[in-house]
Amino acid sequence: MQIQINTANNIDGRDALTSSVEADVRTGLSRFGDRLTRIEVHIGDEASGPTGGGDTRCMIEARPQGQDPMTVTEHAATPELAVSGAVRKMTTALDREFGKQDARRGQ
Repeated sequence: MQIQINTANNIDGRDALTSSVEADVRTGLSRFGDRLTRIEVHIGDEASGPTGGGDTRCMIEARPQGQDPMTVTEHAATPELAVSGAVRKMTTALDREFGKQDARRGQ
């Protein structure tokens, strides 16, 4: 499972955040590793400007083998909270999708 992290230029501490995000995503989605080819994480501050930050968006796109990509988005006050929320949402989405597939196959 390949993980790619993309951060907007207006995110503070991008280098440290990138390694932390990769670890969180790898840990949170590790049980799906054999069924996913790639994970892309996009983090950006949507409320940047004179009023400051506070509305960080994290979008995770997972690419299951032989299927269309799945995406989830989470908004939170900090990048760390946005990432953890998006990982939870992606875990739920993948559980649901793979559960349906396994039920059809009779597993």
